Amino acid sequence: MNAAPADQIRLLDVQALDVRLQQLAHKRKSLAEHAEIESLNKDLTQLRDLLVAAQTEESDCAREQDKAEKDVDQVRQRAARDQQRLDSGVITSPKDLENLQHEIASLARRQGDLEDIVLEVMERRESAQERVAELTERVSSVQSKIDDATGRRDAAYEEIDGETASVTKEREVVSASVPADLLKLYDKLRGQQGGIGAARLYQRRCEGCRLELNITELNEVRAAAPDAVVRCENCRRILVRTSESGL
Repeated sequence: MNAAPADQIRLLDVQALDVRLQQLAHKRKSLAEHAEIESLNKDLTQLRDLLVAAQTEESDCAREQDKAEKDVDQVRQRAARDQQRLDSGVITSPKDLENLQHEIASLARRQGDLEDIVLEVMERRESAQERVAELTERVSSVQSKIDDATGRRDAAYEEIDGETASVTKEREVVSASVPADLLKLYDKLRGQQGGIGAARLYQRRCEGCRLELNITELNEVRAAAPDAVVRCENCRRILVRTSESGL
């Protein structure tokens, strides 16, 4: 394949732009905010699970407290009715009086036990409420950190994407000036060689594989016509000759 020396040198400009596009893509993919957001999202998921568990516990305690308070109220009402009967004097039988007094005393003990249960449930509910409040605050704090990191990431995206668009446009303009067959070969090699399809021969060294050409290879390059498209014997990339090639 033949191509004018100027076209081959322009190929180096295309390569430089492609390298920049690769760098920008890598930069976008490897932003520190990615790992930060991922870590924070894991923390947020754990905290939300804990918050749901605490809210469930508080809800269970609320139902348990409501039931215990109703039980206390029922016992209190029954004891009040029995006391009213006792105070009314309608019961005159000693045995009936004794039974009623015994029931009132039993209800008082039962009321005391139930009130202790209410207090115990209230303490557990208060503890659960404190846990809910704490976890809610922590969830909010982590979410704020995520929002901040996301904002920084998006700002970086905007800057990178802006430069990518500019470089892409420049690449289109420069590549349009390169012969189609040369560009096709370059693109093929670039796909095979890790993004580098053309490299400069600088001081007898291929800048693609970083290896210095031996004397035989150098003589072959020297003997090649100026418009011949030379390939590196080591990496097979297009080897572009310039005034600094050391030939």
